[in-house]
Amino acid sequence: MTRHNVGFCAIDLLAEQLGLGRLKSAKCKALYGVCAAGGKQVLLMKPQTYMNLSGEAVRDMLRAYGLPPEKLLVIFDDADLPAGRIRIRKNGSAGTHNGMRSILYLLESDQFPRIKVGIGHPGREEGEDLADYVLSPMDSDAWAAVKAVPGAVIDLLEHGVEHAMQEYNRFSPGPAPVKTENPEKE
Repeated sequence: MTRHNVGFCAIDLLAEQLGLGRLKSAKCKALYGVCAAGGKQVLLMKPQTYMNLSGEAVRDMLRAYGLPPEKLLVIFDDADLPAGRIRIRKNGSAGTHNGMRSILYLLESDQFPRIKVGIGHPGREEGEDLADYVLSPMDSDAWAAVKAVPGAVIDLLEHGVEHAMQEYNRFSPGPAPVKTENPEKE
């Protein structure tokens, strides 16, 4: 239940929702399961390598199933995103995440969608060590975002990445802010 494991926590929730239960099968340095979701066959996996070597498991699993990188969806923590926010992207860089760097490097592609789960890093300005922060327990805001990820995955499978981006990139835990009119405006 650490901030660095929000991706695994989201996969666990998704596996439960899709009727897989716990991922127990092992292959290609990963725990995995296969099911149907959104009218598609879906393979869920959790690399069992060190986080910084996640690309090895992802590359090997894609090869084993004959899948191109474009069929991949990666869920991971993002310290540059406020805690509790979700950001879906069609492609792009790894940011500060070493696991994503490994995936991008070994796949030689960034052309796959990803769901970033915001964990924030409020102590950054005070010099708090990022490793210590990500290895500490997640807060309720991050957990609220983790719980929303299965819905985002299903939305992406059923309606495509653009639709999922529109629906979930504005996700924020808690009540929506109240809009007030500015009385000084004409």
